[in-house]
Amino acid sequence: MKGSHIGEFEELVLLTIASMGNEAYAVALKEELENVSTRKFNISAVHSALYRLEKKGFLSSFFGGASKKRGGKQKRYFQVTHAGFAALQASKDLKEQLWRSIPQLSFSRTLS
Repeated sequence: MKGSHIGEFEELVLLTIASMGNEAYAVALKEELENVSTRKFNISAVHSALYRLEKKGFLSSFFGGASKKRGGKQKRYFQVTHAGFAALQASKDLKEQLWRSIPQLSFSRTLS
């Protein structure tokens, strides 16, 4: 698949969506990302990542019901797909392999 790799921000987005269950929509996702990472994110960056990940097949989306509070607009909810979970697992496996290959860290673990 073209563009099947994920960057750091995309990985954070996927992990956060997976942890949010059925409540993952852009504004709530942005707030959760900021809470867990103690970083600030622009909502347009969040939207861009969501649509990019959906185009790659790592996310699916659906619309919830309209509400008066939102002026009749529907929320767009996101869920991680099987391909998204596979991409997360591949990223995790690669990072773990690299962490294990660092001699200073491997040595310090044996001392503990």
